[in-house]
Amino acid sequence: MRAALWFLALFGMAVAIALFAGNNQGTITLFWPPYRVDLSLNLVLLLLALLFFTLHVALRALSALFAIPGQAQRWRIQHHERALHTALLDAMAHLVAGRFIRAKKAAEAVLARESAMTHSGETLAYSARLRALSHLLAAESAQVLQDRGAREAHLAQALEQASRHDAQETREGVQLRAARWALEDRDAPAALQWLDELPQGAARRTLALRLRLKAARMARKTGLALETARLLAKHRAFSQIAAVGIVRGLALEYVATAYDPDQLQTVWRQLDATERATPEVAIAACRRLLELGGDVVPALEWLLPVWERMVSQAGTLTDAQRVELTQALESCFAQAAGAPDAQWLTRIEQAQMSNPADAVLQYLAGITCMRLQLWGKAQQLLKQALPRLQDAALERKAWAALAALAEQRGDIAAATLAWKNAATV
Repeated sequence: MRAALWFLALFGMAVAIALFAGNNQGTITLFWPPYRVDLSLNLVLLLLALLFFTLHVALRALSALFAIPGQAQRWRIQHHERALHTALLDAMAHLVAGRFIRAKKAAEAVLARESAMTHSGETLAYSARLRALSHLLAAESAQVLQDRGAREAHLAQALEQASRHDAQETREGVQLRAARWALEDRDAPAALQWLDELPQGAARRTLALRLRLKAARMARKTGLALETARLLAKHRAFSQIAAVGIVRGLALEYVATAYDPDQLQTVWRQLDATERATPEVAIAACRRLLELGGDVVPALEWLLPVWERMVSQAGTLTDAQRVELTQALESCFAQAAGAPDAQWLTRIEQAQMSNPADAVLQYLAGITCMRLQLWGKAQQLLKQALPRLQDAALERKAWAALAALAEQRGDIAAATLAWKNAATV
């Protein structure tokens, strides 16, 4: 359609020119004493058109002539830029391929070419970023080659170049690489220092958080590692199952770092509600508190959510977790000054009556009755639980409790048999 319109326009112009020039009788007279020159108007217009075309071509030719030095300079800059880009690509390709010596030499070649361009007065707009990236590639190669001196020298140069106004974004990458190198050198404090120097936005990126988690675990800073793992889980850096496992493991490690009851309670308050409700964490905190000689009351409070979850939601706790919870409660009752708390007695009795076929609950109820000096009921519950107990530790403790009950009533033969069964479990 556009071509057809152009053709119509050209035909229209041709018709207009033909109509104008075909019947044009006008003349132009030039007086140059003592001469007189008569020229037709068509010829004058043609001469003017030729003159305009000639002047236009001459001006274009002069402009092209004067532009030759500039074009030569641009060609020279483009030639150097192509050489720089080729050397930079070679450095990256060698680094990825594992040819670290060649990668280091290629990065140094980029720096040499860029320096030569700068000395010749040809400055690139992105020269600072180019130098920073080249130093970073050279430092990465030196790190793999275990050349610490070269790595530190190139790292310092990369930081200096990245500090310039047009290369601020590159500085964050240099700091992250420096933190990773510190981790490879097993220098966790240096890695944490590099990460602390990052801007707030860069410090919350997934890569920075992963490095911080590794550095915190290496430095035995479990609280910082736990906080970082929470952020990574929030950012979905791990799968849901992996995030739960990592956070649970760090929480257990954090609980184990407490060396007195007050510190342990401080650690417990710093845990999230989800972490405090985790069976393994609550049981580990309870055992740690008892080991440190702390009060039994907070330990039982920590175990209460896990107990309620086991009773109200059957199947949510595994058999191993139920056994560990039972042993933790038994340890709390054993360390208590007097008889077990009345509320706990009610909870255990109601749970055992609602599920009489549960051997673990029968065992716990029997131990509780034994603490209350209800010898007959304790013996009955323990004997009913023994054939169905699957855990060897609980079975051994049940036989030991029966032996203690037999000794209490003076039945030496039954006590001896019970101790023998406990020893053979």
